[in-house]
Amino acid sequence: MAEVDVFISNYTLVDPEIYQLWIEGHTASEAVVILDKKGLGKQTGATLELIASDVLDHYRTYSLLEKLLSNPNKLHEQLAFQIDPQTRQLLIEKYYEFDDVVVKELLGKKLSSKNRKDLDEVSDKTGKPLKSCRRQFDNIKRIYKTVDEMPGSIVENIKNCFYLPEELAKKYASIVFLAAIRFETSKKKLNYMSFNTWKRCCEVIMDQWTYKLTGPEYYDTEMDKEFLLELRELKIILDREKEHKQLVCVTLKPKLLQKSYIELDGNFKIYTRAILTLASTLHRSRDMRNLFLELSQILDLFKTGNWTSHDLQQFLNAYNYCAVDLDIFRSEPNLRTCWEKYMKVITSCMVVMYTP
Repeated sequence: MAEVDVFISNYTLVDPEIYQLWIEGHTASEAVVILDKKGLGKQTGATLELIASDVLDHYRTYSLLEKLLSNPNKLHEQLAFQIDPQTRQLLIEKYYEFDDVVVKELLGKKLSSKNRKDLDEVSDKTGKPLKSCRRQFDNIKRIYKTVDEMPGSIVENIKNCFYLPEELAKKYASIVFLAAIRFETSKKKLNYMSFNTWKRCCEVIMDQWTYKLTGPEYYDTEMDKEFLLELRELKIILDREKEHKQLVCVTLKPKLLQKSYIELDGNFKIYTRAILTLASTLHRSRDMRNLFLELSQILDLFKTGNWTSHDLQQFLNAYNYCAVDLDIFRSEPNLRTCWEKYMKVITSCMVVMYTP
């Protein structure tokens, strides 16, 4: 009797272009139209009916995979679909990618069922399909609920739980951080800020103002309370206001535009009091939540004087290191460290937030 070897494969084919259209929330019929306009039929000789059949087949597969994509661990462990590691990573990364404009609309909103039902507004405003907005909302909610109360680095926790690349994990970490501290993000005054601006501000705050100790009791989303209380001591700089101003003005006279220098000379007291008053309030949760609103109001002082972004950067740098030359910091090294951590965040945030 002749022996016949039979091999049956259920290897799962993923077409990156069709998958991308599915991710973006296009219906199967919309995807067919888009592919036809791109000339797929002419390139391959396939009829419109054949393209439609192929798209439907792919869409059915992706719909089945979606339950696994909502828990990437399951995708790694399952046996129903034969997927090579490279394709599996593509499926996960693409599924968790998001549109900055959509996420910007979601910042500050509660991740509730009610807000999920109201995503039509977000879809209309951003021009992104409703299905895509829902996917992005659900992914944010899922990641937030998973890592919010995990000790350690948010970025590492996201990478380990969801198999996301570093840069995408950092984006999600910023979203989780904004939600965990409950920063005010939705006020009209802050509408001009892009998601990238929020991300850059969050990264420097997480780097400088949160606990850096490891252990089950420390969280990457927890502000360093001892540091925030110590910030109140920085008001002592106001007692050296004349000396501080003189050092800053001498440093900046050759560097600033003439009009900015005149503004600085006339308004130094207003600028320094705004910056130091903010420092003295951040130990209160309510004031920390309003951090970006407060920074925006301080920036209004510089906008009134028509400062350029470059001049603002020059001023903040000089304001920082000239203060370090004051005698109060020579005898108080801990206070100096506190000042430098404070100014690193304030300078970074104000510069990226500033739109003259």
